[in-house]
Amino acid sequence: MATTPRKTTAKKAASPKAPAKKAPAKKTAVKKAANKTQATTASAAAFVGAIADAGLRADCEALLRLMRKATGEAPVMWGPAMVGFGRYSYTYDSGRSGEWFAVGFSPRKANLTLYLMAGFDRHTALLGRLGKHTVSKSCLHVKRLADVDLAVLEQLVAAAYGAITQRK
Repeated sequence: MATTPRKTTAKKAASPKAPAKKAPAKKTAVKKAANKTQATTASAAAFVGAIADAGLRADCEALLRLMRKATGEAPVMWGPAMVGFGRYSYTYDSGRSGEWFAVGFSPRKANLTLYLMAGFDRHTALLGRLGKHTVSKSCLHVKRLADVDLAVLEQLVAAAYGAITQRK
């Protein structure tokens, strides 16, 4: 009995150089995330008035007056715990853009944090005369206002506000 030879087909091995074919990606719209913290319609005076610690409340009331005088702006609540004065627009190299307050403050557990969004590079002389404080990129931290010279603080706030709002 004669057998007929079987036809065999060899499968081609995938070439290590050839990339595997992928299904075409679905096009989806890239949604830009909004800033987590936004300006609100809440009252800054009511927020400060509700601070339980009398010393911290008095410092925050003084900051409301000082920053209003230094900027000529009314206070605006940003999120549940930040008080800002003035606004500026920014755009990062990544293309992300938004709006933020120019200067502001927040009563934190450890200290008062003042936000001077222009940074401190141009203000080293004022910082040297300010009194007891620490700084990070755009934040000035003080335990209480009694630790700093309020006239120097007002100059620093006015200078930082002017630097950020005059920028183009």
